[in-house]
Amino acid sequence: MVTIKDVAEQAGVSRATVSRVLLHPEIVGAETREHVLTIVNQLGYAPNSAAATLRTARTNKILVTVPNIANSFFSSVIRGVEEAAQKAGYAVLLGDTRENREREEQYAAMLLRREADGLIFLGHRLPANLNEYLKAMGTRAPIVNGCEFSPSLKVSSAHIDNSAAAYLATETLYELGHRDVVLMTGPLKSPLSRDRLAGARAAARARGLLDRLVVVHGDFSMPSGKAKATELVCAGFSATALFCFSDEMAIGALAALRNAGIRCPEDVSVMGFDDIPTARFVDPALTTIRQPMETIGKRVVALLLQILTTATPKLEAETLPHRLIVRRSVGPAPNSD
Repeated sequence: MVTIKDVAEQAGVSRATVSRVLLHPEIVGAETREHVLTIVNQLGYAPNSAAATLRTARTNKILVTVPNIANSFFSSVIRGVEEAAQKAGYAVLLGDTRENREREEQYAAMLLRREADGLIFLGHRLPANLNEYLKAMGTRAPIVNGCEFSPSLKVSSAHIDNSAAAYLATETLYELGHRDVVLMTGPLKSPLSRDRLAGARAAARARGLLDRLVVVHGDFSMPSGKAKATELVCAGFSATALFCFSDEMAIGALAALRNAGIRCPEDVSVMGFDDIPTARFVDPALTTIRQPMETIGKRVVALLLQILTTATPKLEAETLPHRLIVRRSVGPAPNSD
């Protein structure tokens, strides 16, 4: 029986190239594709029935990858994904990439092997092994991004306006009399961190307070929030407000301030971002920017289904509304000037 190895050797190409010709001919150069198909016909190679099914049928599965499954923000987005997917008759495959490029590519390979009908990635970068596939397929590629919008990704996305949301949060602190504000960002390789930083700086610039803005960098997690806030306390915390770019970092910062005997909001106000479920239960309850997390999950599924069911889908960047949620962690500046 002729195997894929026989075809590859006769054609002088790799087995992976033969597989791409049979499964994804659109991403293989015309000359190579025709040469391999000629050898397939000459040798009488017949892919097995499972491979044939992969080429002709849907799996009714959607692959979703998250950069950190331990972050409760993503659990709320995934809940929206699962609800929308199940209503449409799809099962959800979940992958935790842990911000690791190799893991991202391992999961992306499942799409290339057609083990899933589409990919929703909630991180900030497209897996490298999908670059050629996306280039060949264009808007027909069943790939959608959630949360980390960047035009350079060239895929449809559902997200909020992170710059405007951060502007609102920072301006709220200024309206309460705060003048010395610390920003605790996430990693700046993330578009949403960069956008939030730009929005906060724009608010400071509008007030003539850009030179009084202090920036420290965390990683969106509670431990980093606590560690960075502890460093600020040890250095002599002089600001009256701390704006954290995630609720998890804000909750960690609250713990550090409490350990240092610094009262919130009497001494230092703390602003979060996301409105994760825990935000309302910490003490003091967290003032934050609410993202419509479950709605983001539902919308990325809708965008993916549109690609799967439309002959010529369009690239869509869908911006969803954000909202300021006022609780007890933010109050007037103790020494307003």
